Amino acid sequence: MNLSNQDHNVKKESDPNKKKNKINKKRVESSLTIVTWIGIFVAWYLVTKFELFSPTLLPSPLRVAKAFIKLIRSGYNGVPLWSHMLASFRRLFIALGLAISTAVPLGLLSGYFSKVEAIIDSIVEFYRPLPPLAYYTLLILWFGIDDESKIILLFLAAFAPIYLACVSAVSKINANYILSAKSLGASQKKVFFKIVLPASMPEIFTGIRTAFGVSYTTLVSAEMIAATSGIGWMVLDAANFLKSDVIFVGIIIMGITGVLIDAGLRFLERKFVYWKGHV
Repeated sequence: MNLSNQDHNVKKESDPNKKKNKINKKRVESSLTIVTWIGIFVAWYLVTKFELFSPTLLPSPLRVAKAFIKLIRSGYNGVPLWSHMLASFRRLFIALGLAISTAVPLGLLSGYFSKVEAIIDSIVEFYRPLPPLAYYTLLILWFGIDDESKIILLFLAAFAPIYLACVSAVSKINANYILSAKSLGASQKKVFFKIVLPASMPEIFTGIRTAFGVSYTTLVSAEMIAATSGIGWMVLDAANFLKSDVIFVGIIIMGITGVLIDAGLRFLERKFVYWKGHV
């Protein structure tokens, strides 16, 4: 009894220390991130201050800030900035929603049933290596330059990473868990929803985050090729008139919104896959 109590006390003492070390580690990492970005902006300011590059090619941080304020007040080419952002995000989230709602069930079923995988996997593996913009020209011919062609393009770009993540997740599940559940009388449906789906959730979220990055990059490229609205179109149009400050504003907006959306996905992952950090 004394030994077990001592072990329990040691464990209780070590848990706060472990938590404290984890908090200190996060603080150090956050500080390094902040210092890195401060260094980037200081270097940017100094380069423009001493005019190492032409102001037309590399605008100063102050000039970019003024351009951002002007875009908020007056928009770009008479169209409000939020309207361009809304156009881009509407295409992105509709495509991601369609990809998640189809790739997750098909990927899990393909990983669980070999016959389903035989039907779907070869199709995904055929088009997955193709650059999305390579077949975008066909989508434009079939569906025009409106949102339909862009949404389909983003859907195809996002579908493959999510599908493959789901198939991989199912293949990594310990077969003993499934066999044990079946031996206790669990039906295929219960095995799928009680074992397969929860065990696959971490990789599903990884696939979704990967799909978001791929589809966001594809979205901007698609808007630069054939669009009349969106952040990507705004950047390309500004480049045609050498408005480098507007280009920088567009790039910064895309970068910040990308980080925020990814942070939102990681937040959802912590909420729905709460056991991941305790494994």
